Amino acid sequence: MTRLKVKLTGKIITRRFESRILKSNPLKDPYVRDVIIYLPPGYTQSNSKGYIAVFGLVGFGGQGKMLLNADPFAENIENKMNRLISEKKCGPMILVLLDCFTRFGGNQYINSSATGRYEDYITDEIVPFIDKNYNTSAHAVWGKSSGGYGSIVLGMRHPDVFQGIVDHSGDAGFEYCYPPDFPKTLDAFKESGGPKNWLNNFWKKPNRHQKNDGPPLNTFAMAAHYSPNPLSKEMGVDLPFDLETGEIIQEVWNRWLSWDPVKMVEKYRKNLKKLKLIFIDCGTTDEFNLQWGARTLHSKLEKMNIKHIYEEFNDGHMNISYRYDISLPKIFLALS
Repeated sequence: MTRLKVKLTGKIITRRFESRILKSNPLKDPYVRDVIIYLPPGYTQSNSKGYIAVFGLVGFGGQGKMLLNADPFAENIENKMNRLISEKKCGPMILVLLDCFTRFGGNQYINSSATGRYEDYITDEIVPFIDKNYNTSAHAVWGKSSGGYGSIVLGMRHPDVFQGIVDHSGDAGFEYCYPPDFPKTLDAFKESGGPKNWLNNFWKKPNRHQKNDGPPLNTFAMAAHYSPNPLSKEMGVDLPFDLETGEIIQEVWNRWLSWDPVKMVEKYRKNLKKLKLIFIDCGTTDEFNLQWGARTLHSKLEKMNIKHIYEEFNDGHMNISYRYDISLPKIFLALS
């Protein structure tokens, strides 16, 4: 008699959270947002061990709930967690999927006078909210692309909040990943009569998925995070180049570089040594040249004798959610 395998299933809960911190954000983006929570099979408030809470940060242009989207070519995160737990490849964990989308098209998950205090929103509001309402034992932050950037930056700045970080193809090595977009951005801004006009025109478009809009949107958003200036007429943002000549403005560019993880690790080396898990990976053919930043990060962490896991895989930047099959079990193993 063949014994059927029982497929374990978790539960998805949507909570509406009203943020005091985001209420005064300069873009007037929503301050009441959905927090998507995955509770694992068999979840109980009385489990004495508690559950690891994994805070998921998505890439630029995304929201946490997008990880639940149906995809005939891949698993969504709910099905992936159910499978990993059913196959005993990963223990039960809570996933918390965040929405930090802004009018600039995304988020780097740091505080900015141009976008809002999203770093504080996560560490001071969302994490305590989850701890208060669910049975948690530890915290990890996990993300891809801009979410990978947010993961490593939040982890190195807040080892008191997060014990583990997962950085999938996160922004790093800024000299390689951002400047290739600058000439296209300059052309787009010049044609629109300036950055502010460009952004206003972008949001009026019926199709906001046009390829040529990617560079100016991304560049403007990165400037909003790395070089905000409340006195700037361009929506409170200093751009790293002269809008007429394209010449790099070194003072502004230096402000960007100060937020580059490859520059930050030395400042936060003591914090990084406190973490139980640092997992970094990147595709060898990343379309944004992020493999070079990842390699530099790996090299610097090695030289500082900071324990971490570094992996490269034969792929690019897009459609790499299969890599979560590796990182999620490592979180459970390291933080259990």
